[in-house]
Amino acid sequence: MTGDRRVSGTVPPVALTMGEPAGIGPEIAAKAFDLLRGEVPFFLIGDPRHLPDGVVFTQISHPDQALEATTLPILAHDFKTPRVPGVAQAEHAQAVIDVIAKAVDMAQNGQALAVCTNPINKKALKDGAGFAFPGHTEYLSHLADDADVVMMLACDELRVVPATIHIALSEVPKALSKGGLEQVIRTTHAALIRDFAVPAPRIAVAGLNPHAGEGGGMGMDEIEMIAPLLDDLRSEGLDLLGPLPADTMFHASARAGYDAAICMYHDQALIPIKTIDFAGGVNVTLGLPFVRTSPDHGTAYDIAGTGTADATSLVNALRMAHHMGLARRQESQT
Repeated sequence: MTGDRRVSGTVPPVALTMGEPAGIGPEIAAKAFDLLRGEVPFFLIGDPRHLPDGVVFTQISHPDQALEATTLPILAHDFKTPRVPGVAQAEHAQAVIDVIAKAVDMAQNGQALAVCTNPINKKALKDGAGFAFPGHTEYLSHLADDADVVMMLACDELRVVPATIHIALSEVPKALSKGGLEQVIRTTHAALIRDFAVPAPRIAVAGLNPHAGEGGGMGMDEIEMIAPLLDDLRSEGLDLLGPLPADTMFHASARAGYDAAICMYHDQALIPIKTIDFAGGVNVTLGLPFVRTSPDHGTAYDIAGTGTADATSLVNALRMAHHMGLARRQESQT
C-alpha cells in the first residue's frame, strides 16, 4: 500500500491490543506474527493465558524487547479470568478498555510506532464496565483530547471515507452539513499527505442522490451544498473530483483517477471496498495524533477457538500501521 521508507534511529514496534479475548483476536495475533516475522515488528498487549494452546511466546517488559523477539512478544496485562472462546465475560471488560489506553499511551510517548486494535464487543464493555462510547473510534478520540476523527477503510485497490457512519439511511440528509463534510475532506487530504506519503492527493467525492442528483431532477443536495463546497476547496488548491455518481466511481479505470473516495453514507463506501477485498480491508482512524489501524471485521464469536479465523485483515492492518507510522516519523524528521 505504501513504499519502503527508511528513517534514522531505532524504529519502535507497533502496539497490538488483544481486543475481546473471547473473540478471534488472540488467534489471529498469533497467526499474524508467524506471517509477518521479520517484516513488521509488533508486540501484543494482553494476558498470555488467552493465547491458543501451543502458541510459543516471549513475555516482554518493554516494547523495545519486541524488536529482538523470535516468538510472539507479549506485554502482559492481567485479566481476571481465563478466556472462554465465544463467550464474552463481564470480568474482562475493564481490562480490555485499559489495554487500549495503554497502547495509546505508548504510541503517544514514542514507545510504540503505531496502534493496531483487535476487535472489541461494545455491548460486553458497556455491560461489564459501563463503557460510554459507541466504539473504538470514539474512545480513541476521547483519549486524544476529543480530536476530530474520520474513519477510512483501505485496501490495495481502494481507500474510502464515509462522511456519515452508523446512522439510519433516513437520517443521512439531515446529518450531512457543509461544515461536517468540509472537515472530512480536509482531514482526509491531510492524512493522505502525512500518513500515506501522497504529496498531491486526488480525492473523489460522491453525490448523495442517484446520478449525483441529475441536475436537480433527483435531489438538490449536490447543487445546494456539495458542489459549492467543492468549488470553495478547489479555490484553495485541493484536487477534488465531483460530486460524482456513486455507481460509476468504483470500477478499475475510475479508481485509477483518485487516491481516496469520500462517500456520503456507510454502505455507499463499504459495499465497494468489501466487494473488492472482503478479507483484506483495513479500518484506519484519521485525525488522531498517533496512527491507529484495525482489521475490518468483528470478534467472530461463532468461530473463536476453532483455529479457522483468517488473519489477512489483521496482517494488512499491522502492515499499514507500520508504513503509516514510518511515513509520519519521516515527516517529523524533515
